Amino acid sequence: MLNSNKNREFLVPVHETIYRNLRTEILVGSMNPGQALTLRGLAKGYNVSVMPVRESVRRLAAEGALSISPSGRIFIPELTNERIEELASLRALLEPELASKALPRVHNALIDRLVLINSTIDQMIVKKDANGYVRSNLEFHRTLYLRAQAPSTLALVETIWLQFVPTMRALYKKIPRSQGPSSHRKILSTLRVGDEPGLRLAVRADVTNALRMLLLV
Repeated sequence: MLNSNKNREFLVPVHETIYRNLRTEILVGSMNPGQALTLRGLAKGYNVSVMPVRESVRRLAAEGALSISPSGRIFIPELTNERIEELASLRALLEPELASKALPRVHNALIDRLVLINSTIDQMIVKKDANGYVRSNLEFHRTLYLRAQAPSTLALVETIWLQFVPTMRALYKKIPRSQGPSSHRKILSTLRVGDEPGLRLAVRADVTNALRMLLLV
């Protein structure tokens, strides 16, 4: 009986599972800006009732990942230039701080992992795979930021990512690229030598230039 109760303590609520899955779908670029969703459609897709889906949608709307109109229509937000600039400013504040905190915990194996991810980014560019590009780009940053051991700050950054990923993926399809961001190579070089001021500058340049480039599309 005790074991049974203990097992139930570790069961994840249905609405939490749906929230995580839907959040991941948005983060990996599986949804387009302006794309409409319905509670019934999501419930059918996850083979659950509408109630847990409604709770998950409410949480994602609070994070800015979804929008709900006064009539109850659910859709993926389309970002204005002003909103893109705002998100770029927030990233420029938070992400260099995470990188700085991660630096003392960076080791050769982590740098090797980042180099591998950066190679994947180059492959996605050659394949013209916008989904893969955005997904790998975020993986590069998240892999580094996890070493900061600052979960609250990382959660804020991921909330920003949730808001701009669909728009970024859609716009990146229109941007011809021949190689990955040069700022990633600068990030790697500063990590190798432990250059904290240089790392801050490289991360800030990466996150601001990436979004500002979108304004030119």
